[in-house]
Amino acid sequence: MNAGPTPPRWAEATLRLVLKPDDFGSVSGDLLEEYRDSIHPLLGPRRADWWYVTQVLGFLFRRAWVWAALFGGALVARSALDWFVPPADFLVRSRVSTAIAAGLMLTGGFWFAWRSGLLVAGTLAGAIIGLLGGAISLAGSAALLAIWHDPQTMAAIRNSGGFAEVEPFLVVPGLLLGTIGGLVGSGLSRIVPTPRFRSRRPRRSPGRARP
Repeated sequence: MNAGPTPPRWAEATLRLVLKPDDFGSVSGDLLEEYRDSIHPLLGPRRADWWYVTQVLGFLFRRAWVWAALFGGALVARSALDWFVPPADFLVRSRVSTAIAAGLMLTGGFWFAWRSGLLVAGTLAGAIIGLLGGAISLAGSAALLAIWHDPQTMAAIRNSGGFAEVEPFLVVPGLLLGTIGGLVGSGLSRIVPTPRFRSRRPRRSPGRARP
C-alpha cells in the first residue's frame, strides 16, 4: 500500500549510485520525508518532483565535480600548450594527454563504483566526467581564444588543428572507461570496504520548515 506521494523512481535510483550503501538509507529517508511532509503539499506534484531531482543532482555534482574539473583542466592545458608552445611533433603530447584524460575517467569510475558497490555507478561517473569536463574544456578554450587572438596565436591554433580539435562532449569514451573503472571498483568494494564518513544532508530552503 502506498504511504504517500513518491518522487521519480529514476531519481532515487540515481541517488543510490552516488552514495555509500550505509548512507543511502538515512539520506533517502530524510529526502523522502521532507518531500512528503513539506515540499509536495507546498509546491504540488510537478514542482515537488523537480525539487527532489535537484537535490539528487546536487549530490551527484558534489561527488563528480573534482574529477570533471581535473579532466576539463587537463584538456584546457593541452590546448594552451598546443597554441602557445607548439611542439615539432604533436604525437608524444597527444599520447600523454590522452593517457591523462583516460586515467581520470577510469579513476573516477573506479571511485564511484567502489563507494556504492555498483558497477553502473562507474558508468554514470564516466559519462558525467566526460560531459562536464568537456564543457569546461570548451569554455576554457573559448576564454583563451577571447584573450589571445593575435595573428601569431591564431596561426598556432590553425597549425594544431584549429578550434575544432577542442573536444566539447566526451560522453561515449566516458561511458566506456567509467565502466571499466567501475568493474574494478565494484569488485574491490566486496573485498575492501569504503571508509565511513558522514554524508552532507541537503540544506532546507528557508521558510519551508516541517509542519
